[in-house]
Amino acid sequence: MEKRQLGKSGLEVSALGLGCMGMSFGYGPPQDKKEMIAIIRAAVEKGVNFFDTAEVYGPFINEELVGEALAPFKGEVIIATKFGFNLDPNDGYKMKGQNSSPANIRKVAEESLKRLKIEAIDLFYQHRVDLNIPIEEVAGTVKDLVQEGKVKHFGLSEAGAANIRKAHAVMPVTALQSEYSLWTREPEAGIIPTIEELGIGFVPFSPLGKGFLAGKIDENTTFHETDFRNTVPRFTTEARANNQALIDVISGFAKEKEATAAQICLAWLLAQKPWIVPIPGTTKLNRMHENFDAALIQLSAAEIAEIADASSKIAVQGTRYSAAALEQLAKS
Repeated sequence: MEKRQLGKSGLEVSALGLGCMGMSFGYGPPQDKKEMIAIIRAAVEKGVNFFDTAEVYGPFINEELVGEALAPFKGEVIIATKFGFNLDPNDGYKMKGQNSSPANIRKVAEESLKRLKIEAIDLFYQHRVDLNIPIEEVAGTVKDLVQEGKVKHFGLSEAGAANIRKAHAVMPVTALQSEYSLWTREPEAGIIPTIEELGIGFVPFSPLGKGFLAGKIDENTTFHETDFRNTVPRFTTEARANNQALIDVISGFAKEKEATAAQICLAWLLAQKPWIVPIPGTTKLNRMHENFDAALIQLSAAEIAEIADASSKIAVQGTRYSAAALEQLAKS
């Protein structure tokens, strides 16, 4: 698989990375550990060297999974993880608000290093902007960890342009991770121009719209009771029925290219900028191969524009998060 540099950082990763969250968290019960290890290792054999996790995925068990799976490939792969939440040990380590205090950042770094079985975290993201801690203080703490050799690169997730600039002035930001896909195109307005100006890479999460853009979900699909999509307005039964129109458009392009809808979505993202590295997730070996084969698809400038134009004419029903969550993100 081709390699890409995340902005001007010098960090070189595979053009597509593997988002590992869904193997342990968010989309129902944790999957079989042996099967997930097999998928992660098969991705390495396919040329993928970029893997994404976080302490809160589980919590903890996703980092442990990634650490065990990638232990044989130490020094050959790039592992990204995240900090920024309170996890209450007296209540099953449930997330209880944000915490990007210097003390917590250091605590998370030390514990993540152990779970991931590595000597330094390749890319350490602030999971969400903490409105109670100046982002300059966050960046300064990560800078100290870099100088101590415990972290190699600093990242932000779902941060706004102003906070990206403030953080970058203290400690160069290697990558921004935010949601971006054919049905979530808000980053095009202000975020992508900002990070392009600053030389920061972009790592789109949910590049397949939390699974919907792969074309395998419709209004009749049922989700496990612990699947967070049950709480997402864009995934109500009515919204899924309405949003099928977007799948129809994408599937039309896929048929012309002898590809799948998922591959078209990923190929389109890859074509936007040479420093964009999407991280699709999956719990199925065949889907892993399908997703990463998208890197082989070449889209012409006319096709890229046509896909963007046709999809933008579809009014997507439902927001990507709840109103309260979006209000919080708007402040970031």
